Amino acid sequence: MTPVKSLTFTTLYPNAIQPRHGIFVETRLRHLVASGDVVTRVVAPVPWFPTTHQAFGRYADLARVPPKEVRHGIEIVHPRFPLIPKVGMTVAPGLLAAAMLPVLQRVIHEGYDFDVLDAHYFYPDGVAAAWLAERLHKPLVITARGTDLNLIPQHFLPRKMIQWAAEKAGAMITVCQALKETLIQLGVNADKVTVLRNGVNLQLFHPINREEMRRRLGLNHITLLSVGHLIERKGHDIAIRALTELPQTRLIIAGDGEEEGALRQLSAALGVAERVVFLGALPQDKLAHYYGAVDALVLASSREGWANVLLEAMACGTPVIASNVWGTPEVVAAPEAGILMPERTPRGLVLAFNALFANYPAHEATRLYAERFSWDDTTTGQKELFARVAGRQAKSSMA
Repeated sequence: MTPVKSLTFTTLYPNAIQPRHGIFVETRLRHLVASGDVVTRVVAPVPWFPTTHQAFGRYADLARVPPKEVRHGIEIVHPRFPLIPKVGMTVAPGLLAAAMLPVLQRVIHEGYDFDVLDAHYFYPDGVAAAWLAERLHKPLVITARGTDLNLIPQHFLPRKMIQWAAEKAGAMITVCQALKETLIQLGVNADKVTVLRNGVNLQLFHPINREEMRRRLGLNHITLLSVGHLIERKGHDIAIRALTELPQTRLIIAGDGEEEGALRQLSAALGVAERVVFLGALPQDKLAHYYGAVDALVLASSREGWANVLLEAMACGTPVIASNVWGTPEVVAAPEAGILMPERTPRGLVLAFNALFANYPAHEATRLYAERFSWDDTTTGQKELFARVAGRQAKSSMA
């Protein structure tokens, strides 16, 4: 049977200027395409911005994103769409859809008449994709990933639009059971929702010579690693505050973002600045070195769908300390994986730290736990879902 043709539609996708932006979408897609049963092209819209002048910071980065590129053999276009910061939340899906309709029509006209529109992130992307799928008469699959369901539906109009898009979709994917339950609570038919959790790249993230890497990185004390954008919901401040009760412990923070200045000031105010290292954002290969060298990963987020950093650390043999939110208990589900914080506070982190190090798992056991989470099952589930939504199974049974 010929491969299913999908068109991946998402504003969350890496590009030459933002190589880690939405990398979880790209990683899942690469494994799917590698199966040979699905081919794809990617439409990854980027908000329009008028200048590349560095004075405008991350907004100028948007203007530098190339209009087209090829990553890992996959063709990607980055068309622009209007976005009104702060005040444009309710109109964002409509603006995105209107700007992308001629783009998708051109893709079809040029010969790529796709079978399935594969949208990632429910709002605004999934809502816009539902509008586009209806006008192009294409079946639609929407993947929910976290904040699109555990935060945005708190707003009345976005919630109504998400419910409308869910009704229009042929199928939906969630990366954890907790997000599926949220869709059900929004009135979505459970039979339309499939849980396909993210996997981990077991080749990239693997155990290393831990002692040698610790020497190379200058790690001489118990060291924690906190990874993620420097934004409030990631809870880096909780890890910093916990250091006041962990006097022999160091903290490394990998990531960049708007909260860096505040986090540095907090470290200084608490008298722990000399024990906190800010690395900035790291490419995945370098991040793997830190995963493999530290004693534990800390993830103190207030919201997570399926946090890839947890499995990445475990694949390197390093256990985790994580807040008990959303899909995280589905990832940290055995002692060898790590431990959940009893409460999302500095004290909760300290309690979890003490419990972990009182019964610290073997690094080999943590790695074996991570090996349960290859991408194979997720890829198989996607292939079957896309074939069904595209009508391939029905056509095959009639042949």
